Formats: sequence, structure tokens, C-alpha cells
Amino acid sequence: MTDTSSKRRRNNAARTSGSPTIGDVARSAGVSTATVSRILNGVPNKASEETARRVQAAVDALGYRPVQAGRSLSRMRSAVIALLTPDNRNAFYASIADAVQRGISATGNAMTLCNTREDPVSQDAYIEEMRSHLVSGIVLLGAVRTPGLERLIADGPPVVFVNRKCPVDSPSPFIGIDNYAAGADVARYFLDKGYRDCAALHGPSSSSASRERFEGFRDAMAAAGAALPIERVVECDLTIESGYRESRRLFERGGAPRAVFCGNDPIAYGLHRRCQELDFAVPDDIAIFGFDDNPLNEWLAPWLSTVHVPLEELGRQVSHVMSRLLDGDTAVPVRTVLPHTLTIRSSA
Repeated sequence: MTDTSSKRRRNNAARTSGSPTIGDVARSAGVSTATVSRILNGVPNKASEETARRVQAAVDALGYRPVQAGRSLSRMRSAVIALLTPDNRNAFYASIADAVQRGISATGNAMTLCNTREDPVSQDAYIEEMRSHLVSGIVLLGAVRTPGLERLIADGPPVVFVNRKCPVDSPSPFIGIDNYAAGADVARYFLDKGYRDCAALHGPSSSSASRERFEGFRDAMAAAGAALPIERVVECDLTIESGYRESRRLFERGGAPRAVFCGNDPIAYGLHRRCQELDFAVPDDIAIFGFDDNPLNEWLAPWLSTVHVPLEELGRQVSHVMSRLLDGDTAVPVRTVLPHTLTIRSSA
């Protein structure tokens, strides 16, 4: 029997007996399992090019997939990036997660998604769980300040913050838009339209993104001599329900304003529902401006004017920056600011 026939028989036997093992690859290539392991793990100068080609050919022929648990332990890191999101029900966050996942997959890594629900205890539990699984890096979309986050920054794998800056002092990279400038742009749009009696339903002050959006809007209005009265400023959660509930409180406190700046699009949805119940015409009676340009707007809220965030570019930048961190690049920019635009529709 020829050498080729023997290899073919061994390969067929490996296929019929279950998943191929590293031993099957070694026998097919005519090398030791240690050699296969070194080649697959990229250990340099441990095998000739011809041997490496034989091993790769055996891997391809057998359909062998290395056991990731063992490889993770040997390297003390896996080929997995964790993304922690504050609300996977929000299509804006879901779209960012999708863009990040596609970018990470293109680098040969996988992504796992964790929904923290803006809860500090859940965030810390996920951080510790992901670290125990030896993830290569963690991306935080909407981080809150917690002890676990501080430990992660001090001695954990690489971390990238998206949309919302790190709530503690950290050199970890941030990727997002200039929220303060975007809020100011909305104020200037209102002023250009002659809207001076304005209000704000802004997001949680604990969020750097929400806080900066509101501060940019507030400061630009004040600079034009149209400062917001205290009764015209209401803090909300970043949900439709909160937008609806707090808009009722806004109207009860100071009547109906001419225009309302909303901290995100779901808040604007809730406000719009309340306006309909009160027979306020939008924008003839009340103009509404949202934030983020939720991908669902095109289908469910084509009326909503909003600040557009470039989601696809956000995903590309996250995967690019994380790849550089994993490669040990020490020149990664601490702040990557992407351009925003105003999407003007009929609500304003």
C-alpha cells in the first residue's frame, strides 16, 4: 500500500470516528503532536516551511478545529472579545453591537454580548465572568462607575469605551462623537427656527454622553439669551416609558414649551405619544428633536429630527483600536471623535 493510500485511510477513519483530534493531524502529517501544537499556536522557528504546509494540509483535509479552552489556558487569553451594552432592547445599541461584531469577526476573533441594563451589580458580575473566561478584551458601551470597572482598568485585559466615556480616570481609548458640540448644534437649529421657549428631557447625569449632550444644548441656548428655566429641564432614563412619564411632569410644571431637546430617540418617542394625547401638533405646536438617529426611525419614526451617529464607522473603529491594543500597540489614540450630523425631518 502506498504512502498516499495510508494517509487517505487514516483521514477517512478520523472522519468516521467523530471530531478529529490533534493526534489525527499529527499522524496524517507524519509529525509529533507537539509539532502540530507549536505550528498552530504560531510559535516561531520551531518547524520548517514544508512541515508547516504538511500540518496545515492535514488540518484542512480533516476539518480539525483546535480546542479553544486549552489554547486559552496556554496563552492565558481566548479569541473572544466581550461587549457590555446597557440595553439590548434599544435598536441604537443593538446596531452598534452588530457593527462591532462584524468588525471583530473580520480580525479572526469572536464576540460575546452582555446586557448590563445600566445596573452596577450586573456590570461587575459580567466583568468578572468575562475575565474568568480569559477574554482578550472588553468593549463597554455605556459603562457605569463600579469597583469591578476600576479593577478591570488597573489589571485586566485591554478595554475600549464606546459612546460614553470611562467614568473613572483611565488611559483606555474612547470612541464616539463630540456630544457637547452635537447638543449645541441642536440649540443653534432651534434658534435659527425662532424657537426660544425651549425645554430639555435629558438622559441620566451619571452618563458622560447624556450630560455632555444636555450641557452643549443648555450652554448654546444661554449664550443666545434663551436660558432654560429650571422647570423646563427634566432628567429621564433612556427609555420610551421614561420619556412619556417625564413629559407629563414637564407639562405639569411649566406648560407646553415651543420646542424640546431629547437626550435620545426613545425619550422623543415617549414625548411624541404624550403630545398626541394632549392634541399638540408636532411641530406646529411643539417641535421635537431626538438624538442618535435610531435605525428604526426610517421605518417607525420617519417624522423625527435627530442627531445622526455614524454606527458603521463606530464599529470599524472599535475593532481597529482593539486589534491594535491586542497587538501591543502603545500609540493607540486615547480619543477617537467621529463626525455627527443633524437629520432634519418633520418633527422640528
